[in-house]
Amino acid sequence: MFFSQYYLDCLSQASYMIADETTGQAVVVDPRRDVSEYLADAEARGFTVVGVINTHFHADFVAGHLEMADRTGAWIGYGHRAETEYPIRKLAEGERVSLGDVTLEILETPGHTPESISVLVYEHADDTVPHGVLTGDALFIGDVGRPDLLASVGVTADELGAMLHDSVQNKLMALPDEVRVFPAHGAGSACGKNLSTEKQSTIGEQRATNYACAPMTEAEFVALVTAGQSAAPGYFAYDADLNRKARLLYDRVAAPRPLRLEEFAELRRGGAVVVDARSPQEFASGHLRGAVNVPAEGRFAEQAGTVLDPSGELLVIAPENREEEVVTRLARIGFDHVAGYLRNPEDAFTEMAEEVTPASRLTAAQLRAALAGDNPPLIVDVRTCGEREANGFVDGAAHIALSELPTRLDEIPTDRPLVLHCAGGHRSSIAASLLRHRGFTDVSDILGGYAAWALSAESVNA
Repeated sequence: MFFSQYYLDCLSQASYMIADETTGQAVVVDPRRDVSEYLADAEARGFTVVGVINTHFHADFVAGHLEMADRTGAWIGYGHRAETEYPIRKLAEGERVSLGDVTLEILETPGHTPESISVLVYEHADDTVPHGVLTGDALFIGDVGRPDLLASVGVTADELGAMLHDSVQNKLMALPDEVRVFPAHGAGSACGKNLSTEKQSTIGEQRATNYACAPMTEAEFVALVTAGQSAAPGYFAYDADLNRKARLLYDRVAAPRPLRLEEFAELRRGGAVVVDARSPQEFASGHLRGAVNVPAEGRFAEQAGTVLDPSGELLVIAPENREEEVVTRLARIGFDHVAGYLRNPEDAFTEMAEEVTPASRLTAAQLRAALAGDNPPLIVDVRTCGEREANGFVDGAAHIALSELPTRLDEIPTDRPLVLHCAGGHRSSIAASLLRHRGFTDVSDILGGYAAWALSAESVNA
């Protein structure tokens, strides 16, 4: 048996290829949209990809099932509850997919979404214990999939929570302890709240350490797994719907191109939004007025999907030689309306000097002085609820998590200075740039975030 995990750090997303080395038949599970890596591995090993399985309708990225099917002729499989605009193979409980001696078996595990499945992997068809189980978003390492996402329109979180209780407690925990667990996401994903940094585990380890795998009633389980979930990024519903549709295929060759300054400026004047993927420090030193700062370092795709409109036209400014990478990462979440990018933004900034502006970033000491002044700013904390509870908060600060900010702008006053902060200064730069883009004029963020504020408080109180 050939078994490989492909892990994408930006989205904390895992996909898999399983093949029988004797027959050369392979199946790819939960592929991302840019499928070249899977195809290159298959070609190098002499495999033919005969099938693509999505464990559910993903909300945090656009899956690559259509691209894989187009490039290989493979069938596309989902759980039997799935309904799509394209032909699929509906996979039922207990159904076996033979690749030769290597065999896959479908285990229905609804709860994160109604159509969710897990995939048992047998190295030999007559093995009594599976090599492992691909759990999708039903069971993570240290957590379970959240049952409250908008991916399942018409089904309540309580209804999905009850399904998830049965899937985890009665199906997955019924597997032998030695069965390896391979989830679809890891730490950082918004598909759960307590995901581990580990990329694989075992049923036994999860039975012993995962809070949601301990024996409990359905009511206890639902209350536990729905509590403390942060708001889902705004693009999740868009991607879940896109994964059901017969959408356009991703084509890296036809990806957006470098633009001449005149073209870039004309598109910007026409309403295209500039996404500046440079670091917060570079952005603060000078950027095009109205640009939204989403740094390429970090969770770029998820954060871009949080603050940008997937239907809007975008222009990209990126760190040197990372323009195509940024465009690809946008395509992974279905943001396909990228008109192009600037190859040498520094030269462009010289030519467009009247459109270049710095961003205000305050030290903790400067903020303390401003708070003591005649027109004190409102502090807006854009961290999650969990971060505030675990690490503390600034007295009097408003709390609007970054994932909620685009839909709660009307709660923010326009008649006083604003100072935003996160944990370290990354998300606050994104949030502050979004507010400026939406017309707020007196906006700063805190250098070093809450960590710097807490250290300054210690020195003040010493």
